[in-house]
Amino acid sequence: MHTIWLIPAVILYALAAAGFVAERLGANGWPARAATPLLAAGAALQSIDLLVRGVQAGNIPVTDFAQSLVFLAWLTALLSLYLIVRFRMPVVGAFAAPLVFLAVAIAAVMARPGRIAMPGALRSAWLPVHVTLALLGYALFVLAAGVSVVYLVYEKRLKAKRPLDAGDQRAPSLEKLDRVNYQLLGIGFLMLSLAIITGAIWADATWGHYWSWEPEETWSLAIWILYAALLESRLAAGWRGRRAAALTIAVFTVLVGSFVGVSLIAPGKHGGNFG
Repeated sequence: MHTIWLIPAVILYALAAAGFVAERLGANGWPARAATPLLAAGAALQSIDLLVRGVQAGNIPVTDFAQSLVFLAWLTALLSLYLIVRFRMPVVGAFAAPLVFLAVAIAAVMARPGRIAMPGALRSAWLPVHVTLALLGYALFVLAAGVSVVYLVYEKRLKAKRPLDAGDQRAPSLEKLDRVNYQLLGIGFLMLSLAIITGAIWADATWGHYWSWEPEETWSLAIWILYAALLESRLAAGWRGRRAAALTIAVFTVLVGSFVGVSLIAPGKHGGNFG
Protein backbone atom coordinates (compact mmCIF):
# COMPACT_ATOMS: atom_id res chain seq x y z
CA MET A 1 0.00 0.00 0.00
CA HIS A 2 1.19 3.52 -0.72
CA THR A 3 -0.07 6.92 0.37
CA ILE A 4 -1.08 9.95 -1.68
CA TRP A 5 2.48 11.25 -1.31
CA LEU A 6 4.17 8.52 -3.33
CA ILE A 7 2.67 9.27 -6.76
CA PRO A 8 3.74 12.96 -6.72
CA ALA A 9 7.18 11.76 -5.65
CA VAL A 10 7.31 9.44 -8.68
CA ILE A 11 6.43 12.37 -10.96
CA LEU A 12 9.11 14.57 -9.42
CA TYR A 13 11.68 11.80 -9.77
CA ALA A 14 10.74 11.42 -13.45
CA LEU A 15 11.19 15.16 -14.03
CA ALA A 16 14.49 15.12 -12.16
CA ALA A 17 15.75 12.20 -14.26
CA ALA A 18 14.79 14.04 -17.46
CA GLY A 19 16.53 17.16 -16.20
CA PHE A 20 19.79 15.39 -15.37
CA VAL A 21 19.82 13.64 -18.74
CA ALA A 22 19.09 16.96 -20.49
CA GLU A 23 21.98 18.56 -18.60
CA ARG A 24 24.29 15.76 -19.75
CA LEU A 25 23.21 16.43 -23.33
CA GLY A 26 24.20 20.06 -22.99
CA ALA A 27 20.81 21.66 -22.37
CA ASN A 28 20.86 24.83 -20.27
CA GLY A 29 17.11 25.34 -19.86
CA TRP A 30 15.07 25.12 -16.68
CA PRO A 31 14.76 21.31 -16.71
CA ALA A 32 18.53 20.97 -16.36
CA ARG A 33 18.80 23.72 -13.76
CA ALA A 34 15.86 22.32 -11.76
CA ALA A 35 17.04 18.69 -11.75
CA THR A 36 18.64 18.75 -8.30
CA PRO A 37 15.76 20.67 -6.62
CA LEU A 38 13.28 18.27 -8.24
CA LEU A 39 15.21 15.28 -6.91
CA ALA A 40 15.24 16.86 -3.46
CA ALA A 41 11.49 17.55 -3.63
CA GLY A 42 10.80 13.96 -4.64
CA ALA A 43 12.88 12.69 -1.72
CA ALA A 44 11.01 15.04 0.64
CA LEU A 45 7.60 13.74 -0.48
CA GLN A 46 8.82 10.18 -0.23
CA SER A 47 10.02 10.91 3.31
CA ILE A 48 6.47 11.91 4.21
CA ASP A 49 5.16 8.73 2.56
CA LEU A 50 7.55 6.57 4.59
CA LEU A 51 6.69 8.41 7.79
CA VAL A 52 2.95 7.97 7.28
CA ARG A 53 3.25 4.29 6.42
CA GLY A 54 5.67 3.76 9.29
CA VAL A 55 3.15 5.18 11.74
CA GLN A 56 0.45 2.95 10.25
CA ALA A 57 2.65 -0.15 10.47
CA GLY A 58 4.03 0.68 13.91
CA ASN A 59 7.56 0.15 12.61
CA ILE A 60 9.74 0.71 9.58
CA PRO A 61 7.56 -0.01 6.49
CA VAL A 62 9.40 -2.92 4.83
CA THR A 63 6.79 -5.65 5.03
CA ASP A 64 7.24 -6.86 1.45
CA PHE A 65 9.58 -6.52 -1.52
CA ALA A 66 7.81 -3.46 -2.96
CA GLN A 67 8.14 -1.54 0.30
CA SER A 68 11.77 -2.60 0.59
CA LEU A 69 12.39 -1.31 -2.94
CA VAL A 70 10.79 2.04 -2.05
CA PHE A 71 13.00 2.37 1.01
CA LEU A 72 16.12 1.52 -1.00
CA ALA A 73 15.19 4.10 -3.64
CA TRP A 74 14.70 6.73 -0.95
CA LEU A 75 18.14 6.09 0.55
CA THR A 76 19.68 6.19 -2.93
CA ALA A 77 18.02 9.53 -3.65
CA LEU A 78 19.30 11.05 -0.40
CA LEU A 79 22.84 9.79 -0.95
CA SER A 80 22.76 11.01 -4.55
CA LEU A 81 21.83 14.48 -3.35
CA TYR A 82 24.77 14.40 -0.94
CA LEU A 83 27.20 13.48 -3.73
CA ILE A 84 25.77 16.10 -6.08
CA VAL A 85 25.92 18.91 -3.53
CA ARG A 86 28.91 17.96 -1.36
CA PHE A 87 31.25 16.70 -4.10
CA ARG A 88 29.82 18.79 -6.96
CA MET A 89 29.07 15.74 -9.08
CA PRO A 90 25.78 16.41 -10.91
CA VAL A 91 26.70 13.69 -13.38
CA VAL A 92 25.74 11.17 -10.69
CA GLY A 93 22.14 12.32 -11.03
CA ALA A 94 21.99 11.14 -14.64
CA PHE A 95 22.56 7.59 -13.37
CA ALA A 96 20.85 7.65 -9.98
CA ALA A 97 17.68 9.66 -10.71
CA PRO A 98 16.40 7.33 -13.48
CA LEU A 99 17.06 4.30 -11.25
CA VAL A 100 15.24 5.91 -8.33
CA PHE A 101 12.30 6.76 -10.58
CA LEU A 102 12.09 3.23 -11.99
CA ALA A 103 12.39 1.61 -8.56
CA VAL A 104 9.66 3.73 -6.97
CA ALA A 105 7.38 3.45 -10.02
CA ILE A 106 7.72 -0.34 -10.12
CA ALA A 107 7.15 -0.57 -6.37
CA ALA A 108 4.04 1.61 -6.65
CA VAL A 109 2.62 -0.75 -9.29
CA MET A 110 3.52 -3.82 -7.23
CA ALA A 111 2.08 -2.42 -3.98
CA ARG A 112 -0.55 -4.65 -2.42
CA PRO A 113 -3.95 -3.13 -1.64
CA GLY A 114 -4.85 -2.65 2.01
CA ARG A 115 -2.63 -2.72 5.07
CA ILE A 116 -0.11 -5.54 5.36
CA ALA A 117 0.18 -7.05 8.84
CA MET A 118 3.77 -7.39 10.01
CA PRO A 119 4.59 -10.82 11.47
CA GLY A 120 5.07 -10.81 15.22
CA ALA A 121 8.64 -12.11 14.91
CA LEU A 122 9.56 -8.98 12.95
CA ARG A 123 8.17 -6.55 15.52
CA SER A 124 11.50 -5.83 17.13
CA ALA A 125 13.79 -2.89 17.80
CA TRP A 126 16.34 -4.75 15.66
CA LEU A 127 14.16 -4.39 12.56
CA PRO A 128 14.85 -0.72 11.73
CA VAL A 129 18.52 -1.13 12.66
CA HIS A 130 19.15 -4.23 10.56
CA VAL A 131 17.09 -3.17 7.54
CA THR A 132 18.43 0.38 7.43
CA LEU A 133 22.03 -0.82 7.61
CA ALA A 134 21.47 -3.43 4.88
CA LEU A 135 19.66 -1.13 2.47
CA LEU A 136 22.01 1.75 3.20
CA GLY A 137 24.88 -0.51 2.20
CA TYR A 138 23.02 -1.47 -0.98
CA ALA A 139 22.32 2.19 -1.79
CA LEU A 140 26.02 3.00 -1.44
CA PHE A 141 26.83 0.12 -3.79
CA VAL A 142 24.30 1.50 -6.29
CA LEU A 143 26.12 4.83 -6.34
CA ALA A 144 29.52 3.14 -6.50
CA ALA A 145 28.35 1.37 -9.65
CA GLY A 146 27.05 4.65 -11.05
CA VAL A 147 30.35 6.41 -10.40
CA SER A 148 32.12 3.47 -12.05
CA VAL A 149 29.98 3.79 -15.17
CA VAL A 150 30.83 7.50 -15.36
CA TYR A 151 34.52 6.68 -14.93
CA LEU A 152 34.54 4.19 -17.80
CA VAL A 153 32.66 6.57 -20.12
CA TYR A 154 34.98 9.50 -19.43
CA GLU A 155 38.14 7.43 -19.59
CA LYS A 156 37.15 6.02 -22.98
CA ARG A 157 36.42 9.51 -24.25
CA LEU A 158 39.73 10.87 -23.01
CA LYS A 159 41.72 7.97 -24.47
CA ALA A 160 40.03 8.51 -27.82
CA LYS A 161 40.93 12.22 -27.51
CA ARG A 162 37.32 13.16 -28.13
CA PRO A 163 36.28 16.64 -27.02
CA LEU A 164 33.96 16.84 -24.04
CA ASP A 165 30.31 17.49 -24.74
CA ALA A 166 28.69 20.63 -23.39
CA GLY A 167 27.20 18.70 -20.49
CA ASP A 168 30.62 17.34 -19.52
CA GLN A 169 32.45 20.61 -19.04
CA ARG A 170 32.03 20.38 -15.26
CA ALA A 171 32.89 16.67 -15.18
CA PRO A 172 34.92 15.47 -12.19
CA SER A 173 38.42 14.18 -12.83
CA LEU A 174 39.09 10.47 -13.19
CA GLU A 175 41.11 10.59 -9.97
CA LYS A 176 38.16 12.07 -8.09
CA LEU A 177 35.76 9.49 -9.51
CA ASP A 178 38.08 6.65 -8.50
CA ARG A 179 38.49 8.09 -5.00
CA VAL A 180 34.74 8.54 -4.50
CA ASN A 181 34.14 5.02 -5.79
CA TYR A 182 36.55 3.63 -3.20
CA GLN A 183 34.93 5.62 -0.40
CA LEU A 184 31.45 4.45 -1.37
CA LEU A 185 32.59 0.84 -1.49
CA GLY A 186 34.31 1.09 1.88
CA ILE A 187 31.37 2.66 3.69
CA GLY A 188 28.90 0.36 1.94
CA PHE A 189 30.93 -2.69 2.98
CA LEU A 190 30.93 -1.46 6.58
CA MET A 191 27.15 -1.00 6.52
CA LEU A 192 26.62 -4.48 5.06
CA SER A 193 28.94 -5.99 7.67
CA LEU A 194 27.00 -4.33 10.49
CA ALA A 195 23.73 -5.47 8.88
CA ILE A 196 24.91 -9.10 8.90
CA ILE A 197 26.05 -8.83 12.52
CA THR A 198 22.82 -7.22 13.74
CA GLY A 199 20.80 -9.74 11.73
CA ALA A 200 22.62 -12.61 13.39
CA ILE A 201 22.02 -11.16 16.85
CA TRP A 202 18.35 -10.63 16.02
CA ALA A 203 18.00 -14.16 14.64
CA ASP A 204 19.48 -15.64 17.81
CA ALA A 205 17.12 -13.61 19.99
CA THR A 206 14.10 -14.61 17.86
CA TRP A 207 14.80 -18.15 16.66
CA GLY A 208 17.58 -19.32 18.97
CA HIS A 209 20.38 -19.51 16.39
CA TYR A 210 22.62 -16.95 14.69
CA TRP A 211 22.57 -18.42 11.18
CA SER A 212 20.23 -20.74 9.30
CA TRP A 213 21.71 -20.70 5.78
CA GLU A 214 18.42 -19.72 4.19
CA PRO A 215 18.71 -18.16 0.68
CA GLU A 216 18.66 -14.52 1.84
CA GLU A 217 21.38 -15.11 4.42
CA THR A 218 23.49 -17.20 2.07
CA TRP A 219 23.38 -14.62 -0.70
CA SER A 220 24.07 -11.78 1.73
CA LEU A 221 27.21 -13.61 2.81
CA ALA A 222 28.18 -14.22 -0.83
CA ILE A 223 27.73 -10.52 -1.64
CA TRP A 224 29.79 -9.62 1.44
CA ILE A 225 32.62 -11.89 0.27
CA LEU A 226 32.56 -10.41 -3.25
CA TYR A 227 32.78 -6.84 -1.99
CA ALA A 228 35.49 -7.86 0.50
CA ALA A 229 37.47 -9.30 -2.40
CA LEU A 230 36.88 -6.14 -4.43
CA LEU A 231 38.19 -3.95 -1.63
CA GLU A 232 41.11 -6.31 -1.05
CA SER A 233 42.03 -6.07 -4.74
CA ARG A 234 42.26 -2.31 -4.37
CA LEU A 235 44.22 -2.40 -1.12
CA ALA A 236 46.58 -5.34 -1.67
CA ALA A 237 46.86 -5.62 -5.45
CA GLY A 238 46.61 -1.88 -6.01
CA TRP A 239 43.88 -2.14 -8.60
CA ARG A 240 42.59 1.30 -9.49
CA GLY A 241 40.88 3.11 -12.31
CA ARG A 242 39.30 1.16 -15.14
CA ARG A 243 39.87 -2.30 -13.64
CA ALA A 244 38.36 -1.32 -10.29
CA ALA A 245 35.41 0.36 -12.01
CA ALA A 246 34.70 -2.69 -14.16
CA LEU A 247 34.84 -5.01 -11.14
CA THR A 248 32.54 -2.71 -9.19
CA ILE A 249 29.94 -2.94 -11.95
CA ALA A 250 30.35 -6.71 -12.22
CA VAL A 251 29.84 -7.29 -8.49
CA PHE A 252 26.90 -4.90 -8.52
CA THR A 253 25.13 -6.98 -11.18
CA VAL A 254 25.40 -9.98 -8.84
CA LEU A 255 23.96 -7.85 -6.04
CA VAL A 256 20.98 -6.81 -8.17
CA GLY A 257 20.32 -10.40 -9.22
CA SER A 258 20.42 -11.68 -5.66
CA PHE A 259 18.32 -8.85 -4.24
CA VAL A 260 15.57 -9.17 -6.82
CA GLY A 261 15.74 -12.91 -7.43
CA VAL A 262 15.95 -14.12 -3.85
CA SER A 263 13.39 -11.60 -2.59
CA LEU A 264 10.82 -12.65 -5.18
CA ILE A 265 11.57 -16.37 -5.51
CA ALA A 266 12.96 -17.64 -2.20
CA PRO A 267 12.71 -14.97 0.53
CA GLY A 268 12.52 -17.47 3.39
CA LYS A 269 12.03 -15.98 6.84
CA HIS A 270 12.87 -12.55 5.48
CA GLY A 271 9.68 -12.48 3.44
CA GLY A 272 11.46 -10.55 0.71
CA ASN A 273 11.88 -7.55 2.99
CA PHE A 274 15.57 -6.84 3.11
CA GLY A 275 19.08 -8.05 2.45
